[in-house]
Amino acid sequence: MIRILIADDQTLIRAGFRALLGAEPDMEVVAECGTGDQAVRLAARDKPDVVLMDIRMPHGDGLEATRRILADPGLAGTRVIILTTFELDDYIAEAVRAGAAGFLVKDTEPEELLRAVRVVHDGDALLSPSVTRRIMAQLAVQSRVASPPRVTDQITDQITDREREVLQLVGEGLNNAEIAERLFITPLTAKTHVSRIMAKLQVRDRVQLVVLAYESGLVRPGWTG
Repeated sequence: MIRILIADDQTLIRAGFRALLGAEPDMEVVAECGTGDQAVRLAARDKPDVVLMDIRMPHGDGLEATRRILADPGLAGTRVIILTTFELDDYIAEAVRAGAAGFLVKDTEPEELLRAVRVVHDGDALLSPSVTRRIMAQLAVQSRVASPPRVTDQITDQITDREREVLQLVGEGLNNAEIAERLFITPLTAKTHVSRIMAKLQVRDRVQLVVLAYESGLVRPGWTG
């Protein structure tokens, strides 16, 4: 059962999400709220698997609430999907920086929302390759276009040559099936490589791996794979 927290300041939006998600046999809405501060408190209390988080809310916006939730050691298994009415790069970039595992606009089709919850719950990232390349390139430019070589060396010293190849492809926005096709391996092997890289580099999810790939210089803005 996927336990879900809905955080949105519009009552009708919450009711719609609750009805949709609650009708699924593998999902349960454990709490809902209308402010960022409430989202933090309820997440700590109920320990949901997935939080659907609106960006614009009173008393602590969704981005700040996401940072606080994902910084809580007791919520290591919680994933956050950011919801907004505006598909703006700045919001996506800030959501990624905050540690969100996904990003959806509120007019997303119901089937896509359900898929998103399941995908994120399974530990994958909810960013298409095109969005990933655009947003991660922006993040890299905002911080640094490429890190000093020693930073890349520190990362690659911890992983094998094959894992480095996988990390580069993750950074380009490829999913496990696409990585498997590129490297002539099975999707299960690709998934295993990704899991091992996350464990070795101590990152919580695939989105953070993408950020690391850019910030380390393994993938650079403008690369198309």
